[in-house]
Amino acid sequence: MNNFTRREFLAAVSALGVTPASFVLGRDAHAAPPIFSHGVASGDPLHDRVILWTKITPATMDKNVHGNWSIASDPRFVSIVRRGKFDTNVSRDFTVKIDAAGLKPGHNYYYRFETLGSQSPIGRTKTLPTGPVDRLRFAFASCANYPYGYFNAYARIAARHDLDAVVHLGDYLYEYQQGYYADPLLIGARDVQPTNEIVSLLDYRLRHALYKSDRDLQEAHRQHPFICVWDDHEFANDSHKNGAENHNAGEGDWQSRKRNAIRAYLEYMPIRVPYASDAKQDKIYRHFSFGNLADVIMLDTRIHGRDQALTPKSADTQILFDDPVIADPKRTLLGFDQERWLAKQLTSSKRRLTSWRVLGQQVMMAQLSITKGTSLRNADQWDGYAPARARLFKQLDEQRIDNNIVLTGDIHSSWCNDLTNNPWDERAYNPATGKGVLGVEFITPAISSPGPITDPVAAVNQAKVLPSISPHVRYLDFVQRGYAVLDVTPQRVQGEIYHVSVDTRNTNEQFAAAFVSEAHRNGLQPVTSPTPAKSAPDPAPQIT
Repeated sequence: MNNFTRREFLAAVSALGVTPASFVLGRDAHAAPPIFSHGVASGDPLHDRVILWTKITPATMDKNVHGNWSIASDPRFVSIVRRGKFDTNVSRDFTVKIDAAGLKPGHNYYYRFETLGSQSPIGRTKTLPTGPVDRLRFAFASCANYPYGYFNAYARIAARHDLDAVVHLGDYLYEYQQGYYADPLLIGARDVQPTNEIVSLLDYRLRHALYKSDRDLQEAHRQHPFICVWDDHEFANDSHKNGAENHNAGEGDWQSRKRNAIRAYLEYMPIRVPYASDAKQDKIYRHFSFGNLADVIMLDTRIHGRDQALTPKSADTQILFDDPVIADPKRTLLGFDQERWLAKQLTSSKRRLTSWRVLGQQVMMAQLSITKGTSLRNADQWDGYAPARARLFKQLDEQRIDNNIVLTGDIHSSWCNDLTNNPWDERAYNPATGKGVLGVEFITPAISSPGPITDPVAAVNQAKVLPSISPHVRYLDFVQRGYAVLDVTPQRVQGEIYHVSVDTRNTNEQFAAAFVSEAHRNGLQPVTSPTPAKSAPDPAPQIT
């Protein structure tokens, strides 16, 4: 990783025209004490531990900061079960990350930090359960573009006190400069820091800090543990292991930029640092075992092993599925080491008799074609790496691994898809019976990023036409933003899409669609109502 000295840091802050005490305070910083103006967060829960995170904003940047953390079994901290000390400084941008161990499986906990005469807001978290589990409930989300709208979806996620975790599928932030890929009506209200496209370590830190100042994102983090993975915009648009579409001349070496982005991400996100070695810092694929009910397997389809996507000659070019680049078995989306790891995870999950396998990943896995499979629309998705998808589907088929749920982000739209080898082969796939289905895919709408079709009339029309020629696409909406919920029992999984508006801060949401996949039957079937809330512990106390 690049070293970043205190002198360089202070010089950079001075160049931005801000003082250390006010630096990285966004417009949405709310009633939290100024020392903890970026809130608290937790993540990467295991059976006996969880990551706790915060960031300190001291009055000066030239000293180490010491403080205390504590975890209690109740929101009033009558029964403190673990406590410890922390140290932080400018070398890690005054972020704090604690891997708090010695906890009980399947328990809810409350945590806080104290330093410099201030106490942080209280956060709530939860460890993973062991043994028999009768129900789990997740929210999942992606694509939060700060200047394109308010994070109302995060506020609605925070209000769901019965969630076991939030699965974030990437594009937690965007790299663009002020005014680019932004709602012009929100200029002045949702401006980005820094105003340039982020490239340096300082840039990435500033952008992360801006996002962490948003009160709705803060509240979602405060109420729930997050399980996160990155997509491309945490680096640059359309990233791969050796570059990015939006890494341009004058922006330096790609590997240096990637290291800067990774370092800031690991500093600012409640994620367990994967390895001490710099060479392995991009290896964030990992799994979480929720008792005998579900294995959540988080994949990196973007940075670790992805070969560069085939770029069409023009926007109207149809890429043939038998194009020699697309059909090349030596190309990979995950990297062959991650492919092997995933294969072992799936085999092991079945051997343990775990009911469901939930894959959290970034890009659409189902086929997307308007020519019934002779050509593809988007080579950035699994379609562009067809042999890699075929290898995964072959394992699921030959080893008879069923009950597979794929959670996807990236595409700024809402989808519910059956996963099958060839959705246009009526002999092999039947959406009514589930014949030929190897898994199902739920794609969450964006938190705030706009849909992929800018013309609203065309977007509505395309959402009607595409399922009519793609029987595996069971639901599609190109326009609305929002989030999704996954409700899991041994008998079935239900995925639910919720839509919100983003032009003003508000509390409205709309239940848009829900589909259920029954155990061992595979395939999606529509349902008309959401699942009822499950019993929930007390939320983290309100900030006063």
